[in-house]
Amino acid sequence: MEHRHYLASLFEPRSVAVIGATERPDAVGHFVMRNLLGHSYQGKVFAINPNRDSIHGLLAHPDIESLPSTPEVAIIATPAHTVAELLRACGRKGVKFAVVYSGGFAEIGAAGLDAQRELDAALRDSGVRILGPNGLGTVRPALGYDCSIGHGQVARGNLALVSQSGTLCNAIIDWAKVNRIGFSNIITLGSSLDVDVGEVLDYLINDSQTAGILIYLEGVSHARRFISALRAASRVKPVIAIKVGRHQSGSSAAFSHTGALVGHDEVFDAILRRTGVTRVQNIPELFAAARTLTSRYRECGERVAIVTNGGGPGALAADRAADLQLTLPALNHRTLERLDQFLPRDWSRANPVDINGDATPERFRDAVAACLEDDEIDGVLVILTPQGMTAPTQVAQALVELADRHAKPILCCWMGGETVREGRLRLMEARIPVFQYPETLVGGYHCLLTHRKNQQLLLQMPAPTPDRASPDLERARALIAEVRADGRSALNQQEAMALLAAFHIPVPQAGIVQRVDAAIELAEKIGYPVAMKIHSPDIDHKSEVGGIALNLRTAAELVASYWQMMRDIPKRLPDARLDGVLITAMATRPRARELLVGVTTDPIFGPVISLGTGGIWVEAYDHHAVALPPLNEELALDLIRNVRFSHLLGAHRRFPAISQSALATVLIRVSELVEEFPEIAELDINPLLVDEQGTIAVDARVYLREPAIQCDPYDHLAICPYPKHLIRTWQLRDGTQVTVRPIRPKDAEMEQNFVRNLSDRSRYLRFWSGLSELNRRMLAEFTKIDYGTRMSLIVTLEQDGQEIEIAVAQFSTTATGQSCEFAIVVADGWQGQGLGGKLMAYLIEIARCRGYRSIEGEVLSENRDMLNLMRALGFKVEIDPEDLSVRRVVKNLLEPDPPRRGPASA
Repeated sequence: MEHRHYLASLFEPRSVAVIGATERPDAVGHFVMRNLLGHSYQGKVFAINPNRDSIHGLLAHPDIESLPSTPEVAIIATPAHTVAELLRACGRKGVKFAVVYSGGFAEIGAAGLDAQRELDAALRDSGVRILGPNGLGTVRPALGYDCSIGHGQVARGNLALVSQSGTLCNAIIDWAKVNRIGFSNIITLGSSLDVDVGEVLDYLINDSQTAGILIYLEGVSHARRFISALRAASRVKPVIAIKVGRHQSGSSAAFSHTGALVGHDEVFDAILRRTGVTRVQNIPELFAAARTLTSRYRECGERVAIVTNGGGPGALAADRAADLQLTLPALNHRTLERLDQFLPRDWSRANPVDINGDATPERFRDAVAACLEDDEIDGVLVILTPQGMTAPTQVAQALVELADRHAKPILCCWMGGETVREGRLRLMEARIPVFQYPETLVGGYHCLLTHRKNQQLLLQMPAPTPDRASPDLERARALIAEVRADGRSALNQQEAMALLAAFHIPVPQAGIVQRVDAAIELAEKIGYPVAMKIHSPDIDHKSEVGGIALNLRTAAELVASYWQMMRDIPKRLPDARLDGVLITAMATRPRARELLVGVTTDPIFGPVISLGTGGIWVEAYDHHAVALPPLNEELALDLIRNVRFSHLLGAHRRFPAISQSALATVLIRVSELVEEFPEIAELDINPLLVDEQGTIAVDARVYLREPAIQCDPYDHLAICPYPKHLIRTWQLRDGTQVTVRPIRPKDAEMEQNFVRNLSDRSRYLRFWSGLSELNRRMLAEFTKIDYGTRMSLIVTLEQDGQEIEIAVAQFSTTATGQSCEFAIVVADGWQGQGLGGKLMAYLIEIARCRGYRSIEGEVLSENRDMLNLMRALGFKVEIDPEDLSVRRVVKNLLEPDPPRRGPASA
């Protein structure tokens, strides 16, 4: 059964009340009333103003409680100090949503704190959800609904615009009008005190009028909900984002190299890539990306051909392609022979393909067709300049016919104005991307390529790898506990290396000694050559104070270096504590690259993994890339490819290519480390030596923090890893052993078979319809989950050498974020084994651990077995007032479970 999204009342209201309605031309209430009444909105509009009898021809009411009926939305356009009491009045009237334009709260600093506190209290008291404050409203052109304060009517289209800045939103709307771009929704979030970008994205996912989503972002408050919503949205629709603040510095309290180098915007960029979102830097790029990603094309490669009837525009496009690292390959011999047949004799026989200013529609068509059929070409960029003999409309029609026969993308640039207008419209009607300038043409193609790459990252869901040795968690926990018991926040080098070794990261043999004779004894045990480093909690950068001696080959060299350190360091740092020296095996890898692998903690998104240049040049070059845990091999390799010096990791002069798989393994191990230990604040492995044979961590630093109390072991991560701690083995009443575990994306086929094999009645009781199998969207929704805002447990067993699914239970966070909604179904042949009761009890346990206040669901009244189970588990069962055939079941998770009176049968 399809339900109206809970935010539909906010963005598609059937009735609206404007509190602060007025005819005063400089007031917000005037603009809102003008737009609501002037754009063919068919819903009911109420004007509220205690000082007027009528406003814009409507009867004016003194307050919201005097209205003859309850509006779906209240629009509040009054000063900040009045908003709190108005929200309480809306709550008493039964209004569910309000749009608050008023500014003057926490965003203005101390002067607005009293008003902010009152607003916060009113939100708790009233139960009203608000959009804003300090926003500029919403627009739904298809309904004629416009509660914004913009000028003029917004054109109808299939793009949704979500903006945290109202003023920039108005600028984008004006730009879109000039460029004839329409919208399905325009939503300004303001301060996002309540309804936030994550919830809005969730609404837009299922909005049939929205084909693509444009987002302007300034900041994020609910990291996991934001990421979850981005992932869900970009699976089904292209999402394109502008994020401001690209050059803000990171945390000033960083202890390690990584913490000093990684900025917040880099983290945000990594998140957008990981969630399948395409990022752009300005408004023209925003719409260029939208034009491409809402076209007929989704797949493309990096190799492009440029076909142009003007040499200059072709050169501009080629330069921009080089900037964006697109490849313009040489055309193969067969393609050149085809082109020779109809191009002028003196043509360049190169890519870009200049077909001359006198090119006919047939010449355009044949040149583009030849390039499309070249195996070395992934897509064709066509540039038309309006010259005297050019026929822009006929060329466009020829390309439309070509596009219908070829899967490779064709993107066009029709330069000029009125002369090419009709041809441009013809291409747009055929959903072929068309641009005005060569640079934006190439940028549009690059967006298509970026989108494809990011969609591949989106599909990555790291899960346990059976062929990789498990880390020694017990050893690691004991080590960290010992450091904390000592009252320290930093591990010494020996402890840091031992922690890495517990996660199977290769480290040299090492030990700490306090005397020179012990140093000699240890060096002989390890074997020369060795390295010696000063051991002090007060010295971070040992090389800067003469605290490192390398390649010591004899006891005499070791003794001389030891006494030099003990003599020189106190002169430079008289207050530093010297607790001895660390002796390590000398890592002799002459062909290795020195890298840094680090971890820092972003204040919003939590742990971040960084890969960059290592050794003494780390600050000088600052070449690094970042990713968020959890990582798998594909995500780790993508991180390696994204560092600017990645080409130096391949074969280079006398250096063979490094083992990328070995480096990827280290990155995955570091990811596992921060997943398991939320107390890791910062970590540096520097240098990590990497060559063709593998890796070895030469030095490491680890800093701890006081971990937050968390029930779920992965609450500190913005992206929840596969929750392997939830895997259980159960025994059913008949003795059958089954496994209950969180679902994975690769379970899609098994989930589909499970639904297909249900009886018609079981499918009806679960889905309230006669569907026989899950459609593509439903299958993705059920199997590609984030494990944070949504959880799905399946019960499986082995049968004839195959894993089969016999039950599934799931919950997802509701609109309030305080409760979750469940669904459960057991295969017909396995009902009566108590499986439904065990699954529901387990769901309740997980939901309670995650801090939900309640768990709820809807059950058909004829499903008596399920209703009996709900009562046995302590759920309250009530008739749904909107559908008498449905029962709402709700369990308060803050109350203890009732004693079980007998076995539940489901």
